[in-house]
Amino acid sequence: MSVKELLAEHGTPEREVYFDHENSGWVPPEVVEAMLPYFNKRGYGHPSITNKPGWEAYEVIWEARKLLAEALGISSPDEVVFTHSGTEANNLAILGTALASKGRGGKIIVSAVEHLSVIFPAEFAARLTGMDVIKVPVDEEGFVDPEVLATYVSKDTVLVSVQLVNHEIGTIQNIRELAKVVKDINPDALFHTDACDALGRVNIDVRELGVDLLTVSSHKILGPKGVGALYVRKGVRLEPIVKGQLSTQTLWPGVENVPAIAGFRKALELALRDLRTRKYEIARLRDKLIDGLLSEVPHTLLNGPRGDRRSPDNVNVSFLYVEGEALTVELSLKGIYVSSGSACTSRVLEPSHVLLAIGRKHEEAHGSILFRLTRYHSEEDVEYVLSRVPEAVSRLRRISSLKPS
Repeated sequence: MSVKELLAEHGTPEREVYFDHENSGWVPPEVVEAMLPYFNKRGYGHPSITNKPGWEAYEVIWEARKLLAEALGISSPDEVVFTHSGTEANNLAILGTALASKGRGGKIIVSAVEHLSVIFPAEFAARLTGMDVIKVPVDEEGFVDPEVLATYVSKDTVLVSVQLVNHEIGTIQNIRELAKVVKDINPDALFHTDACDALGRVNIDVRELGVDLLTVSSHKILGPKGVGALYVRKGVRLEPIVKGQLSTQTLWPGVENVPAIAGFRKALELALRDLRTRKYEIARLRDKLIDGLLSEVPHTLLNGPRGDRRSPDNVNVSFLYVEGEALTVELSLKGIYVSSGSACTSRVLEPSHVLLAIGRKHEEAHGSILFRLTRYHSEEDVEYVLSRVPEAVSRLRRISSLKPS
């Protein structure tokens, strides 16, 4: 039976709520409106060409760089490099550093809960350069202990990468302290943080954090897919990992995605506004959802920390004795759209490496569900989820081969 047939058989759900903005999602009308002129009315030229459409395109890129620089405490807009995704920006940070240091030996250190767009490039860099890759363990809430990190850092450390906010369990790392530990031991080591899931959720200032490289992504703040950015502190040497004709930047060749960059800029404006006004309301809904799920559904585990050490929009729980993939289908029929485990691994039914790293068993990781709240969610949305999830979990448990011991 096709998905279309399955949905038709079960009829129209009473309500539809989309909680999968971690992985992808719709774009607000204001953002779409900001993008539209740059497809065919203005700024459709090549941003490095000196004609009117080219000048207009370049202005879009420069204004977006300026806003990102202001938002992140970056000294100069020239330190912002646009890519086509957060994944590409992470690859440029990791591989670009490794290739610029090729021949020196040394090691790259990442946390065990990094996004795969950090872990995979680090492993690839090791094969290319002969460097060692070390994965630093985390505690049961996903935190890197500064004292533990210090035991791995040495004079031959080339790069350390630790996420500011974890993409699956919402853990907010103390990057300032971690970066200081690294720099105290080896001032020459570079520190990178993947801040894709931090932008618009927590305050970010690269000077206060003490980082050399920082990644952000448009679609994580309800902007369009197809654009990300990397902060590269002045003086940091990176080897470009994509070769081709240069446009307005030296580290990432090719024509910039001007409409997407215009959308990213508008999404950032909205996200920064809401960071000041809606952060606590979103966190309140987060806590209501967490408390409701834990109290209404037996044998349920919260993955990650509580309170202000957790991203205000993140809810990740494991429903024991249920397959997460089956639950996403069951909830979809009720108009509740979520994801199971890591989006990067769910299609191949591999348990999330993040959940395994915090000590979850394979069967616990397989039963995980991730909800990501936004400013567009309401009290009624959360209440609808809480009214439908217990029933869905109960039904699946009755027919599941996974049983309590």
